[in-house]
Amino acid sequence: MTIPTWITLSRLLGLPFILYALHYPSTSSRWICLVIFLIAAGTDWLDGYLARKLNQVTDLGKFLDPLVDKLLVLGPLLALIELGQIPAWGVFLILGRELAIAGWRVNQTKISGANIWGKLKTVSQILAIALLIAPLPTAWQVYSLIAFWISVVLTLISGIIYVLPQNPTSNDFSQ
Repeated sequence: MTIPTWITLSRLLGLPFILYALHYPSTSSRWICLVIFLIAAGTDWLDGYLARKLNQVTDLGKFLDPLVDKLLVLGPLLALIELGQIPAWGVFLILGRELAIAGWRVNQTKISGANIWGKLKTVSQILAIALLIAPLPTAWQVYSLIAFWISVVLTLISGIIYVLPQNPTSNDFSQ
């Protein structure tokens, strides 16, 4: 396995700590959770950068990166449902899109990287989750929810763009 692939897998190490901290939320545990989440999310950029820089782009990396991203996003979102911060049906839309695209990908023969819509989706989800995890003043709750719903919309748009017919010879695996 390559260094970028190891970095991709390292993102999963923070997830149990994030979920535990959100299960017992306090101001300090939320700040710790936020730091862990942002470090894990930052490795998403790092592994892609290193894969290209070191010429270590692999099919395994292109498969694992979006899968690990989904786990890093869906874990905290499920915890935030339990805390009553976001509605389950919004997370269901994200989960439904992710499962549909994962199923779609199974039938494809070529794996390629994410397109701009997949990247926007991921960034918007990370921003929304960060705002929702952070122990911000009550006045910020509306902005956190707006960020969440923007991420839901971008997630659905990226899924629609993913399945729309492209060039007939193209099997693009955007997130």
